Amino acid sequence: MKQTHCILIGAPVDCGKRRRGCLMGPDAYRTAGLAEAITALGHTVEDRGNLTPDSVTVPDHPNPAVYKLAENIGWTQTLAQAARDAAPHGLPIFLGGDHALALGTVAGMAAHAQTAGRPFFALWLDAHSDIHTPNTTDSGNLHGTPVGYVIGRDGFDGFPPVTAKVDPAHICMIGLRSVDGPEHAALLDMDVDVVDMRRIDEEGIRAPLAAFLDRVAAVDGMLHVSLDVDFLDPSVAPAVGTTVPGGATVREGHLVMEMLCDSGSVTSLDLVELNPFLDDRGKTASLMVDLTASLLGRRVFDRPTRSHG
Repeated sequence: MKQTHCILIGAPVDCGKRRRGCLMGPDAYRTAGLAEAITALGHTVEDRGNLTPDSVTVPDHPNPAVYKLAENIGWTQTLAQAARDAAPHGLPIFLGGDHALALGTVAGMAAHAQTAGRPFFALWLDAHSDIHTPNTTDSGNLHGTPVGYVIGRDGFDGFPPVTAKVDPAHICMIGLRSVDGPEHAALLDMDVDVVDMRRIDEEGIRAPLAAFLDRVAAVDGMLHVSLDVDFLDPSVAPAVGTTVPGGATVREGHLVMEMLCDSGSVTSLDLVELNPFLDDRGKTASLMVDLTASLLGRRVFDRPTRSHG
């Protein structure tokens, strides 16, 4: 992989759900050696530190379950701007923080792609489809809404207008295994490429990902990857508050990342939902760092041996 300038942006977003702990995520990635792993591969790293959300005031949402609306909107504004600022200078890596951060990161990267005159695509590696809106969510946890927001669904009153809506046909979701009824109904009406765990069991993970990457490459698209810890099976990645059994294996995770590296299409990355409070001696943070290294050129036979003793 050619030398890349990686821009680390800490996004300690902890307002997208009620279970606390994701605010510690960015520093856990730093402690697990993310910058060192990147530079060891010959890339350069710029760490822009941890952001704070804009302060906004909004009326209560009609859905009384919606949690911390103003703070989520503030983070969306901050991160969309941070994405637009960083994207011309390298490959932004957003260190989360819960998945509500993607309301801003994806919106900002899509706006950058529009300015650059290139098609924008998103790969959602997640147990959940995150296509709710503030109107449809029962839990009120807005980490389940970023895809709904960036494709332009209704219900996001008070959020910044999406200046570059993402075409649902340009979104591929891999690893799904926990989708709510309203989300399922929404997906049936869209052209989102849905690759659930049954399909992976039947076809393997390579074929559907390769088909999607071919589509991106065919139009010289810019690809944003949003990697949620719960894409992986909780037995190998326990540090997440939304564990769903039956996730991707370590081998599948690395295969995905190596294929993404080979594609040369990735222009930004989210690392989300790491809750270090729930981790086992840094195991999950280390795995996420290793996956990022695979995305940036580490090959299967170059993986480090880890001692957790």
